[in-house]
Amino acid sequence: ESEEAVKEAVAEAAEAQTPLEIMGAGTRRDLGRPAGADRAVTLSRLAGVTLYEPAELVLTAGAGTPLSEIRELLAGENQQLAFEPPDWGPLFGAPADQATLGGVIAGNLSGPRRLRAGAARDHLLGARLVTGRGEIIKTGGRVVKNVTGYDLCKLLAGSYGTLAVLTEVTMKVLPAPPKTRTILVMGQDAAAAQATMTNALNSPHEVSAAAWLPELIAVRSGVGYVSKARSAVTALRIEGPAPSTEARCDALRDLLSGSGDMEELHYHNSSALWGEVGSASYFADGTEKPVWRVSLPPADMTRFMTDIANNCPAEAYADWGGGLVWLRVIPDLDDAGAGMIRAAIASCGGHATLVRADPEVRSRIPVFQPQPPELAALSARVKHGFDPRHILNRGRMVEGV
Repeated sequence: ESEEAVKEAVAEAAEAQTPLEIMGAGTRRDLGRPAGADRAVTLSRLAGVTLYEPAELVLTAGAGTPLSEIRELLAGENQQLAFEPPDWGPLFGAPADQATLGGVIAGNLSGPRRLRAGAARDHLLGARLVTGRGEIIKTGGRVVKNVTGYDLCKLLAGSYGTLAVLTEVTMKVLPAPPKTRTILVMGQDAAAAQATMTNALNSPHEVSAAAWLPELIAVRSGVGYVSKARSAVTALRIEGPAPSTEARCDALRDLLSGSGDMEELHYHNSSALWGEVGSASYFADGTEKPVWRVSLPPADMTRFMTDIANNCPAEAYADWGGGLVWLRVIPDLDDAGAGMIRAAIASCGGHATLVRADPEVRSRIPVFQPQPPELAALSARVKHGFDPRHILNRGRMVEGV
């Protein structure tokens, strides 16, 4: 219930060399390798917004603060977390809308707007944390400025609680766009969709999100214009003041004329669609069928999807203009498709994360993209510096560490 209580729990565990599982609401507890922990530290009561200055675009909250509470507060001032944090809870069979701010930052989770607004770590201004040594540390601040020294905020985002326990987070917030429109281009295959997304993103029309849903995925959408089209859908989002948004939509339609039939989604349908895309709602089927999140150069999207389709029955769709592929492996493979998927991205320098799978599978194969030996050694030294007894989320990212 307090930072001091977290410090005491960690210090006691360090002294006894007792592994601890660190979590917020537990909605993504099954993300990563199964934690080898005897006890759990739950931060859900370390909640509440302690500072919010709309004019300064800054917010500070306890790590256990629900994102739903933060979104509601920001909406009252027409502001938002611009990195568009996704809701992966239902992907793991957990209730929707339960994620916490600290959990999102610990995973560096970002939605479709990442290609324009940046990742979660780019919006993290400061944090308070408890290291595996039982020490309280404050890093960063309330403004963006040039400083000397290590940028620990960037290091903590994406560490999945293996370096330290976040207790308080300070975020940069931004104004919400007054208008949102999404142009849908119907009936394109992966290659045509990639060309369309590249063309749109390279245009001067400030496209804030670009995704491609094949027909098999599109029919699962809760947005009628998408599911009832009965075809593949290429989606392009434009946001901003009303006159600008409308003018840019018209210009983008002209640019893409001849690409296929088009529809346009307005605010609520647009928000619903991009929420589905970022949260991988199309794979929230109540099973533990392997789901992968593959990051790669957008130009390699079509080749990667073709390689997978030629080797294994799978379902896939693309976000981030083709730079992110969500993939669900259908057959029961011993390695959940790891060998095939990582071989397909080896030549382009991509990386693949096994987001969902049976615990036994996640305990046997690398869930996160294996690092080159030199980088793995550096990561191990960083982990040892923060958590010398390896008690925090032991084995969550790398076996035994």
